[in-house]
Amino acid sequence: MKKLFAIIIGIFIICIGLAYGSQQLQKSTGDTGNKVLNLYNWGDYIDPALLSKFQKQTGIHVNLETFDSNEAMFTKIQQGGTSYDLTVPSEYMVEKMKRSHLLVPLDKSKLTGLNHYGSSFMNKSFDPKNKYSIPYFWGTLGIIYNDKMVKPGSLLHWNQLWSKKYRDDIMLVDSARDTMGFSLISMGKSVNTTNSNTLLAARNKLVKLAPNVKAIVADEIKMYMAQDEAAIAVDWSGEASEMMGNNSHLHYVVPTEGSNMWFDNWVIPKTAKHYKAIYEFLNFMSEPKNAAQNAQYVGYSTPNISALKLLPKSVQNDKQFYPTQKVIDRLEVYSDLSPAKVQQYNDLYLEFKMHH
Repeated sequence: MKKLFAIIIGIFIICIGLAYGSQQLQKSTGDTGNKVLNLYNWGDYIDPALLSKFQKQTGIHVNLETFDSNEAMFTKIQQGGTSYDLTVPSEYMVEKMKRSHLLVPLDKSKLTGLNHYGSSFMNKSFDPKNKYSIPYFWGTLGIIYNDKMVKPGSLLHWNQLWSKKYRDDIMLVDSARDTMGFSLISMGKSVNTTNSNTLLAARNKLVKLAPNVKAIVADEIKMYMAQDEAAIAVDWSGEASEMMGNNSHLHYVVPTEGSNMWFDNWVIPKTAKHYKAIYEFLNFMSEPKNAAQNAQYVGYSTPNISALKLLPKSVQNDKQFYPTQKVIDRLEVYSDLSPAKVQQYNDLYLEFKMHH
């Protein structure tokens, strides 16, 4: 009997241990009750002070996990192992996730801050009527130049990058779509073209740019430009803002003939579980005061017009990051191209890189 009792006690202890382990596992994946929100965001892309403020205000604990590419995020959500409540895809990835049935439509009746967003940033081609997404940050692709090496105000057009005077002077951010994109714009073509002859012409034009290209790099481009390593770079506005913060001789230009306009957006993936927390958080982030604080921390352009009015005048009037409507009207958003076309863009870009 004693032995049987000991076995029963042993089983009981094991069960308690398993239950506790299961509870700890749930805690680590953020599945205990409703007082949790699992965020999947780009690295260093939200003010940590805002997450603390949100938790203090609502009692909801935010678990933050980060990714470094749209594709990595897509794969993780498609696999469905982790119950992410919100994530932040770029515009073309919203389209792709939507097509792959990975998104939950927004319940607009639970959103209180949509009136704060500017009409230029809503109802875009990748998500008509914002059925699935709320814009988080936006920006452009453009040219950064160092006024120690380039005369201020003299660099205004993509075609100028091909000038012989910029031999070995230009750094490019390592991105197939963006590099092919500015070559296409310089030819008066769309960044979403699927015409093979046009794409070949864009590649051939890039090959002619190769003598001017000093390096094709990723994140380290910010450090190089801040350290006067090159006269010119092609990169995104958010990265330009960071570079300029570290070197007062740097300036950012969106060429007048047009460029890419990118968006990062809040969406609810199919893995979501904590809906009450999701809507509390989206409304919290749409509050102008919070959106303004976040924009100052991240340094990217906010689509929240009410928040923009709370930012310093020097930011509001900075045409580099908040261009005029005339410039905005010439900007193109990337469409999600078919896998075959994406492969063609990548292959042609690699051929250009081999010439560099």
